[in-house]
Amino acid sequence: MIRVDRDDAVAVLTVDRQDALNALDVATLTDLRDRLRDVAGDDGIRAVILTGAGEKAFVAGADIKYMSGLDVEQAKAWGALGHEAGRLLETMPKPTIAAVNGFALGGGCELALACDIRYAASGARLGQPEVNLGIIPGWGGTQRLARVCGLGVAKELIFTGRVVDAEEALRIGLVNGVHDPVLDKARETAALLASKSNVALRIMKELANRALGGEHGANLRAEGEMFGELFAGEDAKEGLSAFVEKRDPVFKGT
Repeated sequence: MIRVDRDDAVAVLTVDRQDALNALDVATLTDLRDRLRDVAGDDGIRAVILTGAGEKAFVAGADIKYMSGLDVEQAKAWGALGHEAGRLLETMPKPTIAAVNGFALGGGCELALACDIRYAASGARLGQPEVNLGIIPGWGGTQRLARVCGLGVAKELIFTGRVVDAEEALRIGLVNGVHDPVLDKARETAALLASKSNVALRIMKELANRALGGEHGANLRAEGEMFGELFAGEDAKEGLSAFVEKRDPVFKGT
């Protein structure tokens, strides 16, 4: 199921179903959705890491045996549950980091794509091989892969079902870096982000998520508006004062 470990303001969610390469069945995916809701609503958590148990897999995809028995309505509900988990990772008001250890295929790749930052272990393998089963990515892969890697790269990967190694994933922009041990790098970045103003991070994430959608001018106006409003908060005052006074800022999230 899903293990949740907390280190100060950082939460690490681990998909732990090693006997199935951390593949997601309905119970595990529901548990993940629920745990994501919990950490999203916990103001004491400032950064979230998603990873898989063991070294073989991040999430090897959805449980094919489970999926093979679904009818149309059940498949739609299954897709909606995966979309909900992805949207929580994508929109929760704090940064999310995928520490991809091993296989991240199908739904596993889609969950990684929903995170703000993705790091891969050197042995990681990522891809959307659904076409080989006669189906399509159902948890956001057709949309997020195109946003992250560009339309041409995304089409080639989802049309062929080709799986890429960590170095190619880095080259095409699918991951932000390749590191061993990957969880150590994710923890390092999460701790750094947790030390920043969570108010500023929340607003930056919201604005950045708008960048590939909506009207460009409206997005810029929203950025300008939020830039000004931040000056009413204590974090902005603290950050600016700390710079002038040549000291480290202490942000309180206000």
